[in-house]
Amino acid sequence: EFIPVAEESGFIVALGDWVLRHAVAQAARWATAGLEMPVSVNVSALQFQQPGFVDGVAQALREAGLPARLLELELTESILVQDAQDAMLRLQALAQLGVKLAIDDFGTGYSSLAYLKRFPIGRLKIDRSFVSGLPAEESDVALVHAIIHMGQALRLQVIAEGVETEAQRECLRAAGCDLFQGFLYAPALDVPAFEARIGFAAPAGG
Repeated sequence: EFIPVAEESGFIVALGDWVLRHAVAQAARWATAGLEMPVSVNVSALQFQQPGFVDGVAQALREAGLPARLLELELTESILVQDAQDAMLRLQALAQLGVKLAIDDFGTGYSSLAYLKRFPIGRLKIDRSFVSGLPAEESDVALVHAIIHMGQALRLQVIAEGVETEAQRECLRAAGCDLFQGFLYAPALDVPAFEARIGFAAPAGG
């Protein structure tokens, strides 16, 4: 309920900038402490379309001292079709910075092989709405297989969202899905809980 209101009011731009800077700063702290942990940040269409978006990403990386390869931006499909030429220029500029790019919630919007082929995208994320019915729903199984095979054909890494059961994970693994995320692994965690989960202890004074 919160995100649509933030988008309608325009507050999503300031909120997105805050999230980006905090995520980059946290990744930089981890890197300094010896843990190279890539972070992935969702970007709204309105935020992406701001004139200074690419410069803002570059500035956040510079200020934090984070290598661009440790930042991934997750974009919705709608971003890529609203103004394809402008989106292409922005994505190319981000790719030149070294930032990784992914399509979030794939299959729910304006899926097009054309933009997947043209744009510098590295990963597809299968929307949770297709994962929730696995392995019982034949239509979901068919759609997930199609997305995975398409990703493989385009040499894109495929990630499944919203994986909550071993049966879902096994179905995705058998289909050739590269990675998964969801409550089967962990719920949302704050920094101390995440560090404890992966067994990382920051150096004293770090």
